[in-house]
Amino acid sequence: MPAPRKPKVLPPLEPDDRNVADRSVADRSVDDRLVAPEPRAGDDDKSLRPTTFDEFVGQARVVENLRTWTQAAQRSARPLDHILFTGPPGLGKTTLAHLVASTLGAEMTTTSGPVLERPRDLAGMLTKLGRGDVLFIDEIHRLRTHVEEYLYSAMEDFKIDLAIDEGPYARSVTVPLQRFTLIGATTRAGLLSKPFRDRFGIQERLMPYEPLELERIVTRSARVLGMPIAGEAAAVIARRARGTPRIANRFLARVRDVAQAGGQPRITEATAEQGLAMLGVDQEGLDELDRRILAVLAESPGTAVGLKTLAVATGEEEGTIEEVYEPYLIVRGFVRKTARGRVLGPNGLALLGIDPPPPPPPGDPARLPQGMLFA
Repeated sequence: MPAPRKPKVLPPLEPDDRNVADRSVADRSVDDRLVAPEPRAGDDDKSLRPTTFDEFVGQARVVENLRTWTQAAQRSARPLDHILFTGPPGLGKTTLAHLVASTLGAEMTTTSGPVLERPRDLAGMLTKLGRGDVLFIDEIHRLRTHVEEYLYSAMEDFKIDLAIDEGPYARSVTVPLQRFTLIGATTRAGLLSKPFRDRFGIQERLMPYEPLELERIVTRSARVLGMPIAGEAAAVIARRARGTPRIANRFLARVRDVAQAGGQPRITEATAEQGLAMLGVDQEGLDELDRRILAVLAESPGTAVGLKTLAVATGEEEGTIEEVYEPYLIVRGFVRKTARGRVLGPNGLALLGIDPPPPPPPGDPARLPQGMLFA
């Protein structure tokens, strides 16, 4: 029987190639991750946003649907139905909201769920909206319940009740609203109540981008930034951007800095490779903490590791691992969730050079479907 192959350890980046060499993994917050799809300070998203549907790359079905709905609303001279955009962060939900408003020629008021703490915070915005205007609420799943319920009559009947005075003199006044369009964006559609979700006549889910689509986005963004980029360099950035335009543009901005610092007139493949190495991003789009998670699971490839154990070993909180790191690792097949914990997936085993563990013997609970464990 041949000896099992020794697990391959993902090599750490050279100290000179790391801009976080003096910080431990446990000290790095989620906001420090260059591969995090959430917005970061310094992101140049606004200048890189497309200004028309024709300039928008990817999400072909969603874009074509929105083009149809907006044209129908314009030709019938009626406000557009309320829209709900769902999907992972960084895929263009806010950009599409801006495109809808600009296509309709409407004024757009922007806010976010956490900011709206009381109904009166929302009432001030609603009463200022004109006919056909757009109210965009980002992170709409984070609305407080009483604020969400306050929106029901505004969305359906285009009116709200305002409380006047307090105590024994308190009374309610109904205020009519102009017919407006509410556009909500959320990364966690499951947290929206069904009555709220059903009030959106148009619901579109955005999906991660293909590498070729990200190449086109990177090439366009480089042109907007005034820095030519080689096709091979755009492909390098696209492959490591986790299917997310926001991450691709973030990588491009840093690679552009490397090129400019070196006095280069354009971004070459070598420059892109160098810049991404300085950011700590490997060829699979993994950063240091991703590789740390895989290394912990590789210590016992055939044994599931619980979330608490994984959190202690990596120095991260359980919720952060489950909501921030795991989704991409699971989608790529590097990690697999089981009833007992986390194990390396097929691609994770291949990446680390580990032979697949033998299947459990017949009758072992690990071989049973999860629903049969408690039968």
